[in-house]
Amino acid sequence: MKIIIIGAGQVGGALAENLANEENDITVIDHDGARLRELQDHLDIRTVHGQGAHPNILEQAGAEDADMLIAVANSDEVNMAACQVAYTLFKTPTKICRVRATPYLAKKELFTNKAFPIDVLISPEQVVTKHITRLLEYPGALQALDFANGKARLVAIKACEGGPLIGHDLSFLRQHMPNIDTRVAAIFRQGQPIIPSGKTVIEVDDEVFFIAATDHIRAVMSELQPLEKKYRRIIIAGGGNIGFRLAKQLERHYQVKIIETYHERCVALSESLEKTIVLHGNAAGKDLLLEENIEDTDVFIAVTNDDEANIMASMLAKRIGARKVVALISNPDYVDLIQGGEIDIAVSPQQTTIGSLLTHIRKGDVVNVHSLRRGAAESIEAVAHGDEHSSKVVGKRLDEIKLPSGTTIGAIVRKQEVLIAHDHIRIEADDHVILFLIDKQKVREVEKLFQVGLSFF
Repeated sequence: MKIIIIGAGQVGGALAENLANEENDITVIDHDGARLRELQDHLDIRTVHGQGAHPNILEQAGAEDADMLIAVANSDEVNMAACQVAYTLFKTPTKICRVRATPYLAKKELFTNKAFPIDVLISPEQVVTKHITRLLEYPGALQALDFANGKARLVAIKACEGGPLIGHDLSFLRQHMPNIDTRVAAIFRQGQPIIPSGKTVIEVDDEVFFIAATDHIRAVMSELQPLEKKYRRIIIAGGGNIGFRLAKQLERHYQVKIIETYHERCVALSESLEKTIVLHGNAAGKDLLLEENIEDTDVFIAVTNDDEANIMASMLAKRIGARKVVALISNPDYVDLIQGGEIDIAVSPQQTTIGSLLTHIRKGDVVNVHSLRRGAAESIEAVAHGDEHSSKVVGKRLDEIKLPSGTTIGAIVRKQEVLIAHDHIRIEADDHVILFLIDKQKVREVEKLFQVGLSFF
């Protein structure tokens, strides 16, 4: 696939790296020549130096025969204009655009062929808000990801002392919970992936990825660590777009306080939020946190636009009594360094955004893509089409499908039913198949499995 990416920032760069490794023809446009040279030094891509919305620059990048334009520059206006130019002058088939500003997002009628012809609109703030909100549903989870419109979920959890499954092999889970079906898709032990079998023994500190019907998630979690009480009290540090969205979403179900540095923003927040208590001050100030009873807070969430401020505020909150702390970290180099120490969960807006982007780029009928373990692994929801003659998967038992190494099928969603993967199950047309890949280099092979042969047509 021939893809043009506008913007060589953290999202654009990470996306180029993901896609270049999958045999795509990638061209990246940016006005920062040094950043383009940096990308070109370690990726097999083309680069074009210039303004991504200018017709001559898009032409130079090969827009006349590009399959897709992905606009993720820092400017919403550049991204929107680039999609308009690509549609008007080059008839680019698919245009994906990142837009941050809430006033634009509030006017859905802007994003049509009569205005700005954008096929897929990506809002990082919406994606991150949804990601954090889902995590709060499952105290103790490191990641919680939806499939098949929420019918099934993939959850990552750290195995802890006191979990009934610790020290036992996975086959014990079926004996212990005969009425609940689940599948452990992968285990990461000291950073290294393990494809589990029934004889795999769970050890303390294993990072376990399992999939189950949404109603069964908490029951399975209780096997891997003592089940935590549900969260009630939440403090959000930072009243920007993400902080505001989070407070708006959470105030219906939790007791929420939000701390914001700027007085004018505090006034705006207090006028827009219904139940949230808005506090004017510095979230990294010990006196303020103590005054607001941080020791009784279930979750402290730092979502300012400054990584260092988020890290310091989260560490302080944890040390003086917050039960769990979550920090938004834009610099991907920081994420692995800090998660799992004093900071329980580090959320990378780049990785959550990239998962949304990849959903619309994968070949075959791929309806969901989630980037896992800071981009090292991936989970895909693919729809099976065709029949036994035109499809490599339809009509086959799971043990008959030749999956790439490091790939497992976790579950199948058939209409309203979640079927946890077992060898005897046969895939039917229109099944939603949820796969886990510990090696992202195998994505192309998985896509080919779900592409229908010409005989189907």
